[in-house]
Amino acid sequence: MDKKAKVITMCGSLKFKKEFIEYSEKLELEGNCVLSVIYPTHEDKDYYTEEQANLLDKLHKQKIDMSDSIFVVNVDGYIGNSTKSEIEYAKAINKEILYLEKI
Repeated sequence: MDKKAKVITMCGSLKFKKEFIEYSEKLELEGNCVLSVIYPTHEDKDYYTEEQANLLDKLHKQKIDMSDSIFVVNVDGYIGNSTKSEIEYAKAINKEILYLEKI
């Protein structure tokens, strides 16, 4: 009998796009359902209005709500403020927290 797929939300800095894609694929091939961030179509981080940025943040938190776990893409140990906020949110709602690299 197959195990039930775990739902995992990817968290981390968008500067690690390559690692996000690599580990999303790895986790899915292990039988998990992976929820990820969107990748901006514009290089300028100020492209989004404050309202749009807040909406994307809210939607990412909803993904965490729907998940069993989060997977933190912390290349070279880097965890930015936004990711720290997501980790704290996941802890507050008792989600499992997995890290690419030990902290």
